[in-house]
Amino acid sequence: MTTSIKQTPPSTPAKRRMPGWAKVVTAVALVLVVLFAGLRLSVLPGLRDLFGTETHDRSGPTLLKSIQDLSRYDAASGNFQVVVDLEKDAKYLPDALRGTRTLYVGAGTVDAYVDLGRLDKNDVTVNDDRTSATLRLPHAALGKPALDADHSYAVSKQRGLLDRLGDLFSDNPNSERAVQKLAVKHIGEAAKDSRLTARAETNTTSMLEGLLRSLGFKEVTVTYGT
Repeated sequence: MTTSIKQTPPSTPAKRRMPGWAKVVTAVALVLVVLFAGLRLSVLPGLRDLFGTETHDRSGPTLLKSIQDLSRYDAASGNFQVVVDLEKDAKYLPDALRGTRTLYVGAGTVDAYVDLGRLDKNDVTVNDDRTSATLRLPHAALGKPALDADHSYAVSKQRGLLDRLGDLFSDNPNSERAVQKLAVKHIGEAAKDSRLTARAETNTTSMLEGLLRSLGFKEVTVTYGT
């Protein structure tokens, strides 16, 4: 009597599934590796253009809105610079949680001018032989301060935790508008305290004297007042 022995094949171990968090970590690692490899390849001479960026200007045509005739003589211009330290705090929250502080360097110019368009016929007196002329001009005035964007910049920005979180979910293109307006205000006040208008009147007098003497006038008198 023959007895047959049936052999059972060895059972294969069950495959272990990768946990969900491990998949996420692996995917993030792969993305970082690809980005890092792309940055490394971009510095190679042959592949620099492959990972480079291009700038396209798709702006529309510039439209002329209006034209204004100017009759003023810009006789002097002052260059100013101010360091603005603007801090905004919440009443009942610590600065680390809510609040901002911006240190901003603002550079700008202010022009001083004499409005020659305000001259009346009685403001100009010429003698009979046209050798002497007397002009009465309005006092010099200051133009609006103009902020120089190329030389103005933020030195530092300190923001609370809530402000930083808010910046992540909102696009605020006017984040520096407050310090810019404050810089323009200080520049305008500094121009008023300077002798810019006096310098403008001196330069206007020199210009008119030279112009009228070149036309044959020997005596030129320029005064300023209402």
